[in-house]
Amino acid sequence: MKLSDFDFDLPEELIATRPARPRSSARLLVAGPERIDDMHVSDLPRVLRPGDRLVLNDTKVIPARLTGTRRRGSAEARIEATLLSDRGEGLWSALLKPLRKVREGESIDFGEGLSATLESVEAGQGLLRFALSPDAFAEALARAGRMPLPPYIEALRAADHHDRDDYQTVWAARSGAVAAPTASLHFDEPLLKDLRACGVAFTHVTLHVGAGTFLPVKVDDIRDHRMHAEWGEVTEAAAQEIASTKDEGGRVIPVGTTALRLLESAVQAGTIGPWQGETDIFITPGFKFQVADGLMTNFHLPKSTLMMLVSALLGIERIRSVYAHAIERQYRFFSYGDASLLLPKGR
Repeated sequence: MKLSDFDFDLPEELIATRPARPRSSARLLVAGPERIDDMHVSDLPRVLRPGDRLVLNDTKVIPARLTGTRRRGSAEARIEATLLSDRGEGLWSALLKPLRKVREGESIDFGEGLSATLESVEAGQGLLRFALSPDAFAEALARAGRMPLPPYIEALRAADHHDRDDYQTVWAARSGAVAAPTASLHFDEPLLKDLRACGVAFTHVTLHVGAGTFLPVKVDDIRDHRMHAEWGEVTEAAAQEIASTKDEGGRVIPVGTTALRLLESAVQAGTIGPWQGETDIFITPGFKFQVADGLMTNFHLPKSTLMMLVSALLGIERIRSVYAHAIERQYRFFSYGDASLLLPKGR
């Protein structure tokens, strides 16, 4: 398969820069092998069945965008930093722009009591040391940082105070993501209550979404692409809930590609089990899904690994027709856009 197999033309006006309000008022395209229904996220209780289980990623996005100053004598340089991953003991990997303006051993002052020393540079990323306790670091970061909106939104507008809530799920619990599991942004408390009332169950898992989720595929033959790694965990309790649902004939439907990738990474001898570690699973057409019976997800970028994943779930030709329908009906695309519910075996 070639990268061009996953390309399509998207009108720029369909790129969403703000979410729907309320969250569950976003549109929902429900697609199976043959049928497409135009609905809203608030209609999920009418689509899902009693006994179905939604799997939710409980990662919490940190305000990972920082602007600081490097001082060298009387000379100053403005430095933009995006925190990528926590290496422990106050050490974070980060993208620094411009990296050439900072030398190892120099300090960057981000304001609000937050500063860091550049310890080293590895593969184009800086390793920053923050000399604060975990609690003090979290408090200072909350004051100094901005939410790390996707590049295609930041190209159109800057992050603001609304994004503190908008770019976070209502069940976010475990800090560590630098991108949101965006399909989950459509859920609010009234919808969760309605789903519980109609017999839909929930399981929480964790995958800390990294900035690599936005990296473009640069190879023509997709077999040559290497995925970024992200840390995740499926607890024993979560694995048991999911396994029981499948044993009882219910459907397991991850909310978001992050939850789906984590579940399929946790398969052991054909059965999901407790799992913890980094996953770089790359799902393309031909992949055999062993856990996911469907997927709720937003509409993705052309030629992205996520387009390849949804094509693996529903088939390349079917996804092409689904996306053509979404564009014709003017669904809103990408992180703050509308949602789809993909059901390979139909409703």
